[in-house]
Parts: sequence; C-alpha cells; structure tokens
Amino acid sequence: MGISFTHLLIVLVIVILLFGTSKLPEFGSGIGKAIKGFKKAMSEPEEIDVSADKKDEPPRPKQ
Repeated sequence: MGISFTHLLIVLVIVILLFGTSKLPEFGSGIGKAIKGFKKAMSEPEEIDVSADKKDEPPRPKQ
C-alpha cells in the first residue's frame, strides 16, 4: 500500500488551491534548500569546540 498517482494529484490540487500558483515556485525552492541543508548537515562530522568547555571552568590557583 503506497501513494498512488491519484493521491499525489489530489494533494497537488489542494496545495494549488491553498497557496495559489504564484507561491508554488517559492515553496518548491524552499523545500529543496531545506533538504539540501539537511543532507549537508547529516554528512558533515560534528565539530567539537574544546575551548568553550575551558571557559566554564574556574581558574586554577597557582601553587
């Protein structure tokens, strides 16, 4: 059980009725940018900022 062409067509008609044809290109490009950003964030390794952790520690007394 999946999404058929008829279901997609009905959803497209509803979207056109809600947003109008002038907003569709903006809507599509916004979704495309969001997907690209998500894929980029998932493929990049996390950057760990070690210096931020050291700022929170109180200074050590000199011996």
